[in-house]
Amino acid sequence: MVALDNLITGATRNIAHLCGCSQFKFIECDVTRPIEIEGVFDQVWHLASLASPKDYLEHPIETLEVGSAGTRNMLEVARRDGARFLLTSTSECYGDPLVHPQEETYWGHVNPVGVRSCYDESKRYAEALTMAHHRVHGLRTNIARIFNTYGPRMALNDGRVVPAFLDQALRGLPLTVFGDGSQTRSFCYVADLVDGLVRLSVSDERFPVNLGNPAELTILEFAQRIQRLMGWNLEMVFEPLPEDDPRKRRPDISKAKRLLGWEPKVSLEDGLRETVAYFRELAPAG
Repeated sequence: MVALDNLITGATRNIAHLCGCSQFKFIECDVTRPIEIEGVFDQVWHLASLASPKDYLEHPIETLEVGSAGTRNMLEVARRDGARFLLTSTSECYGDPLVHPQEETYWGHVNPVGVRSCYDESKRYAEALTMAHHRVHGLRTNIARIFNTYGPRMALNDGRVVPAFLDQALRGLPLTVFGDGSQTRSFCYVADLVDGLVRLSVSDERFPVNLGNPAELTILEFAQRIQRLMGWNLEMVFEPLPEDDPRKRRPDISKAKRLLGWEPKVSLEDGLRETVAYFRELAPAG
């Protein structure tokens, strides 16, 4: 296995447990630039992107390039070796949806020139480019539309709601809720997502497949879950809702159930406990 990352948001500590393995190799590089990778691969997974609003708003051009040039370069590696290609896309393809829950046949409600468009459109373009390579070159492709995922090895400062709430809770600070907290999200534990990606990567489905947890919560309800988990009643402070922030988010996973035999198994409480334990372990090191 060879992993590529330019570490713009990643950290080598996340792969420290793999670095002693003879079957694992890490290369620090930028996939938006042409690269020569030694070896012959049977699968190519293109997971690279800045997925947090905080990060892609700070690096909008890099985000667009990894969805365009980065996707093209990884597709060329797969084409070179006759490998399967897996693209990790996003629920952001649905934008601020007018259909709820979101199923794969919904074309979305995206602002193409809004502040979040650098991420939304990079993924929509990546999907189109992937399908074009499948149709023109017969490449064996798979596309996963990932909904909110959380778990160990996230960055506490990446701005997404799970690490943001946990960071504030672990420091005893008020929880910052944007808007009135009525917007909804559906949280999937990382182990469940990886299981779905593995199943999808060996399937014959070429069109997008939703991978996420259909258990929907308002942000206010989620904040209350964090309070119960941490064992104390933290104050909440309310801030204006960010521009183009989706009001609803819940995957229809009927397709994943039918084609992959997949659905999430880890409860929110169990997943959050694992995530909190990871962040508490990191705390002494700063």
